[in-house]
Amino acid sequence: MSRTTIDELLARARCGLARVGPREAGAAIEHGAILIDIRADSQIAQDGTVPGALVIARNVLEWRLDPDCAYRHPQAPAIDDHVILMCNEGYQSSLAAATLQQLGFTRATDLDGGFQAWRAAGLPVTPGLP
Repeated sequence: MSRTTIDELLARARCGLARVGPREAGAAIEHGAILIDIRADSQIAQDGTVPGALVIARNVLEWRLDPDCAYRHPQAPAIDDHVILMCNEGYQSSLAAATLQQLGFTRATDLDGGFQAWRAAGLPVTPGLP
């Protein structure tokens, strides 16, 4: 078995995603898309988050969203919902969105540039902890 580099893995993951930029994500959210913030608590505390985003840690994401899992989050989106994952800069979220697609979330994608791109675009942010 040949080794895959992280760049190759990321490129493969992104091939199946219809990634969205910050303004496109904002418009999708207005039309019912679910934004899920998968950043670490320390990043959220430092930078804040997007108002209305569902916060689910990356390390438990699949368990919290899988419709057949006993640990499913009570506010988890339906399997056919448009789901947009957001990490800090848009790398973790690409890998996670590809995994969600394997779980059956065919409309899962991610925010290109992550939270940092959202904030740089001047879109709304709820402050983090003081």
